[in-house]
Amino acid sequence: MQEVNPSAELESSAEAAAVTVQRPSPHAIPGKKYGWLSRLRSYLFFDPLIWFYTVVMGLGALPAGWFDRDGRILHWFSRTWSWLIMRTISSPVKVTGLEKIDTSRPHVYAANHASAMDIPVLYVNLPFQFRIVFKKELLSYPLVGWQLKRSGQVCIDQQKPTNSINAIRSAVKSLKAGMPLVIYPEGGRTPDGYIKPFLPGAFFLALKAQVDIVPIALIGTYELLPMDTYHVKCRPLEMRVGEPISTAGLTLRDLEALSARVQKAVEELYYSPSSFST
Repeated sequence: MQEVNPSAELESSAEAAAVTVQRPSPHAIPGKKYGWLSRLRSYLFFDPLIWFYTVVMGLGALPAGWFDRDGRILHWFSRTWSWLIMRTISSPVKVTGLEKIDTSRPHVYAANHASAMDIPVLYVNLPFQFRIVFKKELLSYPLVGWQLKRSGQVCIDQQKPTNSINAIRSAVKSLKAGMPLVIYPEGGRTPDGYIKPFLPGAFFLALKAQVDIVPIALIGTYELLPMDTYHVKCRPLEMRVGEPISTAGLTLRDLEALSARVQKAVEELYYSPSSFST
């Protein structure tokens, strides 16, 4: 019998992990480098302006929220805040596939989540009112948390799902009444730019309301602003919209299969070559 060397196995595992961590981001622009000038521009110009927009629009939304019964006024504040950010960071977004979607009907839009910039991209480029499913932890952020709660977004407590029953019922009712919903099925941002496994429970609302799911791939947002940094790297982006996936006749037993189908659709959109990555 061949003798097993535990230390060698540990070294091999460490090397394999290192290879995984060091793999290039999926939509990096070949040869593009962001040096100290890019960092200074971000830290001294982009970041202060983004915080300024957040404070000003957040404070402006406070009194407006008291007169906003259905969240439509606060949606305008969120969209304006997003427009200001996207104009500031000079990162144009190419949108494809949206023209094939009947946006007059309510859908659940399932997008990959790679960056804090995903939200501004969606608010600017989805030309209709919608609500977002978000994690309870975001409520602790000043102004942002109040805006999310007051504007009718759907708060999910991932640690204690039973606490989210009322929010889920309200979201299903809104979907049936015609209000589209945006979800991030990964449950959080990706740490390396590669799509994480989808959580089947993310599609519960679509099943209960029996509405189609529209896959969306956000291209380049991870490279623009990944987790744990404030360095905004200007670059072109894409929002790719796929064909709607029907939930008609499906039940809770079909959640796993539905999740796998949507993930495959998003991955096909996301991993297709980009004009700026070839």
